[in-house]
Amino acid sequence: MPHLIQRVTILGTGLIGGSFALALRKYTPDMYIVGWDRPDVVLEARQRGAIDEGMFASVEAAIRRADLIYIALPIGATLDLLPEIAQHAPSHALVADACSTQLRIEQAAVELFVDEDGPIFLGGHPMAGRELSGFTHADADLFQGGTYALIGAQNESRDPRISAFVKIIEKLGARPVWLEAQQHDYAVGLASHLPQLAAIALGSFLYDRLDENGLPITLAGPGLRDTLRLAGSPYAMWRDIVLTNREVLSAALDLFARRLDDLRERLGSRELEADFDAANELYKLLRSMQ
Repeated sequence: MPHLIQRVTILGTGLIGGSFALALRKYTPDMYIVGWDRPDVVLEARQRGAIDEGMFASVEAAIRRADLIYIALPIGATLDLLPEIAQHAPSHALVADACSTQLRIEQAAVELFVDEDGPIFLGGHPMAGRELSGFTHADADLFQGGTYALIGAQNESRDPRISAFVKIIEKLGARPVWLEAQQHDYAVGLASHLPQLAAIALGSFLYDRLDENGLPITLAGPGLRDTLRLAGSPYAMWRDIVLTNREVLSAALDLFARRLDDLRERLGSRELEADFDAANELYKLLRSMQ
């Protein structure tokens, strides 16, 4: 019996889309993979064997025969292209995205994918990534051991197209978790987006205080490098994320600022021990999840 998903079109073959292509190639080698991106990007993807065919002109042509259309583009570009994708996707196709915020995507998809006999949409977000972008940094094992958020009720997986996609995710080594879009955006706002902004704030704060001898950075050890790893991410990667999750981020930053104020007030006492204990426990929990 043929698989429901045999031909995949990946729109955007950067870090996530390129890693998805490489992972498909490694763990589901019988699939035919089309990559759509800039000419130089699809050329690199072809040279590394990630895709069978590269396209850079018409989205309509790229998705015309796809069983799975995997959108790995920035959130703004995804929102711009969704109407065209919904119009031209084959009726049997599953359209899945990999955006870092999901509420705006879900709202758009609900209005666009309305034909019961047409393509269906599944929102999703692989909790995998690096501070560096682009296909050059793509990795077939990027999804190994990570959580893959899927948007909607779990009973939606009864659709055979979605069930087939979930099986692919599992073959790539990821663990699917079903969430509502608002729940997802709140969780990643605290666990992913807030740490990013905290790293940016600390990095820019220290940069502004560099002296002619490079102090204080000349005395920095590996702890600061580990702490500021996220600060290596370019703004282009985060612009749409911040814009589409600003309410969650604004509230989180307010609460985090209050926690910093609390720490400042307790600098002269031994009451910081409770904060260290809580942070140590969270760190142990994160280590146990690896």
